Amino acid sequence: MAIADSQLLAWLREKALVPEELLRACLDRAEAEGDRRGAVEERALTLLLEEGALPEADLAAQIAAHFGLETVDLAGGVPDPEVLSLLPADLARSHQLLPLASTGRELRLATANPLDTAGTDLVAERLRRPVTPRVAPRSALREAIARAYPLPGEPAGSAEAPGPPPGEDSPTGVPGPPAVEVEGLAPDATPGEAPVVRYVQHLLEEAFRRRASDLHLEPLEHRFRVRYRVDGVLQEGENPPKRLQASLLSRVKLLAGLSLAERRLPQDGRITARLGGRPVDLRVSSLPTAHGESLVLRILDREGLRRGLGELGLLADDRARFGELLARPDGVVLVTGPTGSGKSTTLYSVLHALNRPDRKLITVEDPVEYELAGINQVQVRPEVGMTFASALRALLRQAPNVIMVGEIRDRETAAIVVQASLTGHLVFSTLHTNDAPSAITRLLDLGIPPFLVAASLRGVVAQRLVRRVCPHCAEPALPEEWERRALALPPGTLAGADCRRGAGCARCAGTGYHGRIGLFELLPFGEELSTRIDGAVTLGELRQRARALGLRTLREDGIRKVLAGSTTAAEVLHATPPGEGDRAAGAEVPAGA
Repeated sequence: MAIADSQLLAWLREKALVPEELLRACLDRAEAEGDRRGAVEERALTLLLEEGALPEADLAAQIAAHFGLETVDLAGGVPDPEVLSLLPADLARSHQLLPLASTGRELRLATANPLDTAGTDLVAERLRRPVTPRVAPRSALREAIARAYPLPGEPAGSAEAPGPPPGEDSPTGVPGPPAVEVEGLAPDATPGEAPVVRYVQHLLEEAFRRRASDLHLEPLEHRFRVRYRVDGVLQEGENPPKRLQASLLSRVKLLAGLSLAERRLPQDGRITARLGGRPVDLRVSSLPTAHGESLVLRILDREGLRRGLGELGLLADDRARFGELLARPDGVVLVTGPTGSGKSTTLYSVLHALNRPDRKLITVEDPVEYELAGINQVQVRPEVGMTFASALRALLRQAPNVIMVGEIRDRETAAIVVQASLTGHLVFSTLHTNDAPSAITRLLDLGIPPFLVAASLRGVVAQRLVRRVCPHCAEPALPEEWERRALALPPGTLAGADCRRGAGCARCAGTGYHGRIGLFELLPFGEELSTRIDGAVTLGELRQRARALGLRTLREDGIRKVLAGSTTAAEVLHATPPGEGDRAAGAEVPAGA
């Protein structure tokens, strides 16, 4: 019952039905007294009831009213033996459920905690009939179950408390009811909530083992799907039984601090877990769908923030130019690209490189993905008026040296970013554009005057992510002929190249790829380009001028990394738009490539 009791405690805290100090004191006392795994929450609830702060009858009535259920009076008497025979004694005791009546195909059950959906789902699955819960006070339910299902040696109708948990021996030496195996979980699992706890932990550890960036829990019509996003590609894992959907989702929501009662609106939360021997942050997003709540857990490994610019994929010449941008005392540096292109990782790596005791760094983010030591991080909260723009106005009075704005979404934010750069601040932010020159026209479209763009912008970095060739099974391999034509590689380019591909091994799960690397398009914004900025400038003109000044496109940077053996031609073609001359080469990409 560990999870269900945890859910009930979370619900009591959310509804402020119990003073927080008393709740905390009961939990601390239960932890000190507890010597049986999973009993802390159950003991804490018992202590609350013993303190009289939470009368059982009142609690049952409030729970029933909240979930739109009826209450039931279990004082005296035992339900019809024919009805009791529908539910095995071990299942009744382990989940604290009591069958009341069978009407048609429906079975009515008494429960003290309707949040324990694992129990009712298990009964419905076993009996293949719908179950309708009724809410009863906890102690009255226990006494009724003890009367209805007496232990060996007890007379029928005994009002003694039920025996020990499944699989445990009683103090008198009489074995407790046998553990009931829950199909699809650990082989030693019991029907209580502990298997769900272990299964969720298993999912998190499996996601970390696979190096997944996301864990997707997706309710479908007839199954519950689990998928991992590894190196940007979704991989389906082993799916748990559909009947465990509610329990698994409730467990994750509980860990993330989400409202268990809210299933109609999206929610966001966080989990801090210890995986692989180190702390890992997980950002949890809940989205109601036609068949239940879809949860996505973004795995934020703090170790990834300590990457140097070379580890991101910047080659030596680009790394030197990017270093010059970071050394500027003021101005705006933009990182652009679509969702999932690694912009946040680049910005956090920049902050890590700039974080020194003699500098004050402040970020404005939505959400704060990583918590960084020594950096002041501000969470955007539009519901209370804390927008990007309002947060920026306030933080300028905090005298920062470096500012990071999670994203420029509107004219007001763009204007404040530009103003901050003109008053002596170095500002980093992101834009959703396809390439570096497009960032300039995007600022103009947002209403920033051309002269302010020219005065404030210091550089733009566009980027994409491609999968890295697995170093454990890499072998020499030149690109296919169609790939050479698609990349418009001039004759002789492959001479002396170190092109590689992964043969597939246990380290990369047979994919041939292990990890990802960035492709970059770096555009320093100097006087030669700023003089071309006016209200009539077109994107084509900006691209031509940038190319004349030596801009290397995303695809060209990708080609360099193909020739160096870091990635493959197929990855570059998939991630980058074609450059000038590619279509003229007459290359056609085969279907499914």
